[in-house]
Amino acid sequence: MSDATASIELLDLCKTYGSSDKQVVALSNISISFKRGEFVAVMGPSGSGKSTLLHILGCLDIPTSGAYTLESIQIQHLTSDQLAEIRNRRIGFVFQTFQLLPRLTALQNVALPMVYAGLSFAEQHDKALQMLEKVGLAHRAGHTPSQLSGGEQQRVALARALVNSPALILADEPTGNLDSQTSQEMMALLIKTCHEFGVTVILVTHDPHVARLSERIIRLKDGRSQD
Repeated sequence: MSDATASIELLDLCKTYGSSDKQVVALSNISISFKRGEFVAVMGPSGSGKSTLLHILGCLDIPTSGAYTLESIQIQHLTSDQLAEIRNRRIGFVFQTFQLLPRLTALQNVALPMVYAGLSFAEQHDKALQMLEKVGLAHRAGHTPSQLSGGEQQRVALARALVNSPALILADEPTGNLDSQTSQEMMALLIKTCHEFGVTVILVTHDPHVARLSERIIRLKDGRSQD
């Protein structure tokens, strides 16, 4: 049964790779709902399906069968161009390796997603600066990634993820390259972001200390949800 309060809903989601005689099942009959503004951690051993789930949630891949609904949009029926538009406008990504462009300033990195959103240069500049202010880095707007610490780079990445006001933020091991103190600060910022912006945050992590800070933990094993 569909959850009327859900921002994101997966129903009997399956993903397989390969031919019928050499088929690999990455996800099997996953049915999960995520409420708007919920902070959820996904855990599981290597090969459990975490990356596949993240790729489908991020519209980087489509399920073999089943349904994925994001803000009332049936994702599995979209074309590649439509998926790209959803990624740009409705989903923000935060990666373990930050994935900032090295030759661009913090401000320019944050503004990148808006290039395809039809905003003027002045609007891009103002909104990117506002996002940097939200993560406490407006004073570092003109610095390139090499001039920033790991924690600062991850804050820039979070500002970039937020700049188009997404419905969903996907965080893939966002504290993996950070020391323990900076990890705690980053998690506090993600939680604050979730509550302040009303955005759903789904975080993949191997760290149980990080996962315990979430509102709910989803555990995967052999492509199946254990909860």
